[in-house]
Amino acid sequence: MKIFLPKIISISLLSVLLFSCKNEKPKSSIEVINTSEIKYAKGFTIQRFEDYTKLTIKAPYQNSKETFEYVLSKSKNTTNLNAIQTPVNSIVVTSTTHIPMLELLNVEEHLVGFPNTKYISSKKTANLIANGFVKELGNEENINTELLLDLNPDLVVGFSLNSNNKMFGVIEKLGIPVILNGDWLEETPLGRAEWIKFFGVLFKKEAEADSIFNKIEANYLEAKAIALKATNKPSVISGGLFKDIWNLPAGDSFEATFLKHANTNYLWKDSEGKGSLSLNIENVFEKGKEADIWISPSYYKTLEQLKNANDMYPKFKAFQNQQIYTYVNKQGKNGGIVYFELAPARPDLVLKDIIKIAHPNLIKDYEFTFFEQL
Repeated sequence: MKIFLPKIISISLLSVLLFSCKNEKPKSSIEVINTSEIKYAKGFTIQRFEDYTKLTIKAPYQNSKETFEYVLSKSKNTTNLNAIQTPVNSIVVTSTTHIPMLELLNVEEHLVGFPNTKYISSKKTANLIANGFVKELGNEENINTELLLDLNPDLVVGFSLNSNNKMFGVIEKLGIPVILNGDWLEETPLGRAEWIKFFGVLFKKEAEADSIFNKIEANYLEAKAIALKATNKPSVISGGLFKDIWNLPAGDSFEATFLKHANTNYLWKDSEGKGSLSLNIENVFEKGKEADIWISPSYYKTLEQLKNANDMYPKFKAFQNQQIYTYVNKQGKNGGIVYFELAPARPDLVLKDIIKIAHPNLIKDYEFTFFEQL
């Protein structure tokens, strides 16, 4: 999918001088009036001009060397898919992580379609689905384009692992604009949460988006400061086996950042990388057998399941002391995991969960949002 900002948007946008009857100093209509403050997110920018707003997506997919620019304005342009009328009236999103963003802004009623609706765990949006307001669009990699065309949304917000996504090209050929959302590529918890400003500008709710994010940021930083009061740093391991490979967060990863900010001693904190490490169980056992806490042991829901899965699991100190915590037990009605949906939008709650695990006396009255003890 190749999308480029047109060289000529409209005659009015390219007018160099605007004269007033008072002969005041002329002002260029393509002069940037202001730029939204993006404090943590690296994947997008928002610039406001006199007649339109420019949304730039800098990282639409992994290792992207392209940037996509979109013109957002009150007027509708049916011939240019990069010119989007705002506020958006009807939208299709393709990741469950987009759902909380819509709900936080109170615009979920504008959602008209979603692929794999069964994975949505939010009761609020699930009710819209049950009442027929949000249509099932099939698989996110193979959306039902006939139904999508019937819905004719103003916009599809997608995500892509690489530049070779033919499905979105097909959708654009139907005359439906597509914007790739790169929130999942952000390297920090607050960076991901700040993508609420992306949805805010689409629905002309910029002030609300700023306010919501500011509260999340304040809560996160407050929790981080509380964690620093801890007098001990429990050692932590994470992950579990999948087909004989133990996947755990690399030292610069999104997950490792939570463990750092919760003031824990994550045993692989000094490893390089922003994704996952792939180790064998012997490597993990040698380094982590005496770890105090075990976070996210794959998809096991009980200690019994974990015990039966591998003979070495019960030899870990965290297993013997029953200090294992998982987020897979918190699910929606149809099995969607709440953590996968809500955590990117509410990193403050994730951090508080981990602080509750590592330093329970620091936030005694707090109840877990995502995790629970195995």
